[in-house]
Amino acid sequence: MQLEKLLKQPNALPSAPKVVRQLIETFDQEDVDLLRAAALIESDPVLTAKLIKTANSAFFGLHRSVTNAREAMNMMGLIKVRALVIAAALGDGFHRLGGVNLNQFWRYSLNSANLSRYIALPIKIDENTAFTAGLVHGIGELVMHVGMPEAMIDLDRSVPMLDLKRARAEKGLFGYSYAEVGAALAREWRFPQKMINAIEHQAAPFDNEVYEPIAGVIHIASWRSRAEELSMGSEGLINTYPDPIGLVLGIDPDTVIGEEIPSLTRHTEKSETPVTA
Repeated sequence: MQLEKLLKQPNALPSAPKVVRQLIETFDQEDVDLLRAAALIESDPVLTAKLIKTANSAFFGLHRSVTNAREAMNMMGLIKVRALVIAAALGDGFHRLGGVNLNQFWRYSLNSANLSRYIALPIKIDENTAFTAGLVHGIGELVMHVGMPEAMIDLDRSVPMLDLKRARAEKGLFGYSYAEVGAALAREWRFPQKMINAIEHQAAPFDNEVYEPIAGVIHIASWRSRAEELSMGSEGLINTYPDPIGLVLGIDPDTVIGEEIPSLTRHTEKSETPVTA
């Protein structure tokens, strides 16, 4: 199915709630009023409930529970809270997908977000954009499963969703991958152009006319998160590390090749990923 046709399939691109559109607009604001942002979130009770559940989950390990958006904002900061509300809205749009392990998908996505920030901070790349783009970078997979379920289920059997070769397999089969599809959704939801570029070129960061470093950050973060889901050991990590991208970014390979990284939530932990609830 051509990309244009996929994007026109019923329910393939969910609409962004008003609250989320207004939150996305704050990406372009230098000084965001945290109390106003919290009040905006609290105007949507469903998204607020999802935020509270996610914030209180083991993923974030807060020293005390939060009961509202203001407390979440104070304890977690704007970057994480805003990204989690956006993810909650996306989760609502894709809460029933046959053949997709949404718990695994969102665990992987949260790990990718945390790792994107972990990688971005020491090399002085915008942690805000990195965290949010890392969290939603794989959403194109869900769009594709909604728009062409039979073709995607067939692909899942031969190349599972979190396989390291997944983007290449999709590109060979359809002419595009989850990266281009995710960028289309980000464009529809009016994400900042920098974030759209990062999502679109994450699978091949050097293919963009203007290199976007955050695309490279997402590439490495998602590689490491996939490796975790695949239970990859030290040898596999060393052999599959995307060295050319890491070299351009100036990343110390040891910071992401190590099997024990604080930013990772292990897939052996049985708790449900709250974004799916």
